Amino acid sequence: MYDQRTTSRRRFLGTAAGATGVALAASAWKPAQAAAAIPDTGRGTQSPLDRRTTFRSGVFQLNLEGINAGILKSEDGGDAYAEVISVRPGGTSTFASKSISNFKYDRFDVQLGFGMNKAMYDWISASWKMQTDGKDGSIVTADSSSQALSERKFFDALITETGIPACDGSSKEAAYLTLQFAPEYTQDQKASGAIAASKQQKAWLSSNFKLEIDGIDTSRVAKVDAFTIKQSIITSEIGDTRLATREPANLEFPNLKITIGQASVSSWATWFDNFVIKGNNSSDYEKSGRLVFLSADLKTELAEIRLFNVGIYRLDPDQEDPSSADKIARFTAELYVERMEFNCPPAPVIT
Repeated sequence: MYDQRTTSRRRFLGTAAGATGVALAASAWKPAQAAAAIPDTGRGTQSPLDRRTTFRSGVFQLNLEGINAGILKSEDGGDAYAEVISVRPGGTSTFASKSISNFKYDRFDVQLGFGMNKAMYDWISASWKMQTDGKDGSIVTADSSSQALSERKFFDALITETGIPACDGSSKEAAYLTLQFAPEYTQDQKASGAIAASKQQKAWLSSNFKLEIDGIDTSRVAKVDAFTIKQSIITSEIGDTRLATREPANLEFPNLKITIGQASVSSWATWFDNFVIKGNNSSDYEKSGRLVFLSADLKTELAEIRLFNVGIYRLDPDQEDPSSADKIARFTAELYVERMEFNCPPAPVIT
């Protein structure tokens, strides 16, 4: 008999909060009116009153290593700021003495779909394998008529997070990947002329997906919760430069939470019983699979996330919402995944 406890693991993707601090070259980069409120993530070290809580409005072209990588759904970040040091003399009641320390550059938060240049997706894919060096590029902000207003260049940027939105069969909403990358430094400059308006983001609906796991009936998968792949960064401030250098460190792949219909729970229950209850959970019993993002025809594969060394560790009856008109019995499965690979377009299957 399975435990009745259920887990709530809601995540808000596409966050763009953080410390703006002391912005440099403000005359070349003027924040536009906020487009949508985004939950605060506590980015940076500033007071919450100083943190940005919105994406900027506008049209944003991403350039990556000299290539027009396409039009982003939304963008924010890359501001310069300084941290404040507060020192109070011991044993006194005098006011604290304050000064600023080394200045830093905030991360970028961007949203993108499946209409970017392949170079963008190759960068994500390489970061999941820890095979990427820092990238140079820029984000050009344009108005609604595609006339460039300003450009923010970034240098030696490393991806720190890739946010995968929830895949929900009952949703009719468009969804986007969320990417965070940390630059070593940025430079602002004025821009003019029309941007090279490449094809816009493909509208991917979060209901258009399929999950495959070896030997498991996944035909009744109703939802895969949102998850985030995180890349920690080591920052070094040693030396005579005021700029901190950054290097990739540990890569963290999250667990998955999956909602399935009762009609296909049998194979999941058998896997759980063998893997957890009976203890047959060595690497020989782990599975492989993939999460696939589909186009509107539900046949064309836009991108995939390959899953390696997958193990099940929890299987619970889903708590029923008495106010819901949907009375279909469901179960929630929780899986660990040792490694993931991102491919856009999907990689060919090698047999």
